[in-house]
Amino acid sequence: MRLLRPPGVYAPLEDTELLARVAREEPRLPGADVLDVGTGTGALALVAAESGAASVTATDLSRRAVLAARVNARLRGHPVHVRRGDLLSTVAKQSFDVILSNPPYVASPGGVPAKRAELTWWAGADGRAVLDRLCVQAPPLLRPGGVLLLVHSALCGVGATVDALTAQGLRAEPVARETVPYGPVMRRHAAWLEAQGLVDPGETKEELVVIRAWHS
Repeated sequence: MRLLRPPGVYAPLEDTELLARVAREEPRLPGADVLDVGTGTGALALVAAESGAASVTATDLSRRAVLAARVNARLRGHPVHVRRGDLLSTVAKQSFDVILSNPPYVASPGGVPAKRAELTWWAGADGRAVLDRLCVQAPPLLRPGGVLLLVHSALCGVGATVDALTAQGLRAEPVARETVPYGPVMRRHAAWLEAQGLVDPGETKEELVVIRAWHS
């Protein structure tokens, strides 16, 4: 899917593609009210719309991402409602049948980056700065029978995500995995990741995991 992507907006990569494949096969998606959290270019929101969702809402903190997602949806003739806000802050009073998210998950040294563009991947020293918040904020917005699909690196801790979602009353399990070469951000942080013992010396690949969580 070729999309408009201004500088500083996350480019759809293997993680987006993996989650998109799972979303297309999600039986709950056709006819659903769908939320895409951290939409970036709007790629996943468009997948939902093209897969028969009844309505699609997308959120992102970046003004450029919001603009890109709106333009991309309009160019493809899909009525995606794009809102600017931090995670689920702008939809806290709504509920959804399906929530999708490809959140920032790259572990990195130091505090919150000064450059806003780096927030598209920055996720703190353990890669969970955004994930942990999402695992708490998303479940209350799911309707009975609702489904959350999210993707992140296995380096962040698959078990930690499953446990966090279970603690919120959902059932959760990994449903797709794919090993891919490091992208540019991971390559840039490889030495630090090795020093922290998060990856083996000389490692050049990471495993991506899609986790499905649902109300039983």
